[in-house]
Amino acid sequence: MNWPRVALGCGNFGGIGSAPAFFGQGTSEEGALEIMDSAWERGVRWFDTADAYGGGRSESYIGRWLAARRPEGLLVTTKVFNSVTGEPGDHGLAPDRIRRQVEGSLERLGVERIDLYLAHDPDPDVPIEDTVSVFDELASEGLIGAWGVSNFSADELEETLRHGRPELVQNGFSLLQRDDEERVLPLCREHGIAYVPFGPLAGGWLAGRYTRGEAFPEGSRMTLRPGPYEEYVADRVFEGLEALAAEAETRGIDMATLAFAWVLSHPDVTGAVCGPTRPAHLDPVLRALDVSLTPADADRIGSFFQ
Repeated sequence: MNWPRVALGCGNFGGIGSAPAFFGQGTSEEGALEIMDSAWERGVRWFDTADAYGGGRSESYIGRWLAARRPEGLLVTTKVFNSVTGEPGDHGLAPDRIRRQVEGSLERLGVERIDLYLAHDPDPDVPIEDTVSVFDELASEGLIGAWGVSNFSADELEETLRHGRPELVQNGFSLLQRDDEERVLPLCREHGIAYVPFGPLAGGWLAGRYTRGEAFPEGSRMTLRPGPYEEYVADRVFEGLEALAAEAETRGIDMATLAFAWVLSHPDVTGAVCGPTRPAHLDPVLRALDVSLTPADADRIGSFFQ
C-alpha cells in the first residue's frame, strides 16, 4: 500500500488518549473540526484515532466531520484494546470483544469499512492467534481493509508473525525513544511491514516546550499526564535539546521541524503520526517533509541524545 508520510493523530480529541480521567477534556469538537479542516486543506490524507480516545469522542468527532465534508481519498485508522466506557475490566483483544468494538467504531465513524484496524496493545490473556484470526475474518467480511499492531515489542511482533502478517506497526519512536531500532525496525524491513510511529516530538519535549530550570507550561503534557515523559527530566536530555536547538537554528528551521524530519529520514520509517492541539501545530510537521537529511546528518543529530 502507498502510505502517506504524515497521519493526523486524533488522540487529543475529546480527551487525552485513552485515559478515563480525561474523557470529555482535551480538544473540543469545535477545535477538532478546525484541526481536521486545516489538515485536509493542507494535504493530509490520513487520520489516526482509537475507539477509546476521549471515551469514543474522537471517533464521533471524526464521524461528524466525515459526514459534513465527505472527503474522497481519506485513510482512517482506528484501534481496539482500551475501555471506551472507562470500566476497568472492559479491555482486551478477545475475539468476541473485538467484534463488539468494531461495530461501535463503525457506528461512531459513520463508515461501512475501517481502512486500517490496529490492536492498540498486546493482550497477555488472549492467544495472539485468536486475535489474528478475528482480524482476518473482519477483513474477509469487508468490515476492515487491513490490520496491524501498536505498542508491540519485538517478541510480540515475532509471535504475531507466526500466525499472520500485520500491514503496519505503530510504536513510539523519536530522538528520545529509539528502542525499536534494535529489533522491531529490522523485523518490519524483513517482512515488508510499514512502520509509522507516534510520538515523534516526544510529547512536546523535542519541540522545545520544556526548558531547564523552568516550570512546565500550564496545560502541557508534563502538567496533565507526565508519567510517560518523566525520565526526560534529566541533564543529558536538556543538553541534547540545546544541541538540537542550535542545529535547527543553523538550518533556519525550528526544533520541531528538525525532530520530525529526523524520524522521517530513517530508512525503515514509512511515515509518522502527529498530534496537534491546534492547526498551527501542523506547520513544523509539514515543513519537515521538505527537509533533507543525509545519513551522516541523521547520525550526528541522533548522537545529541545518546
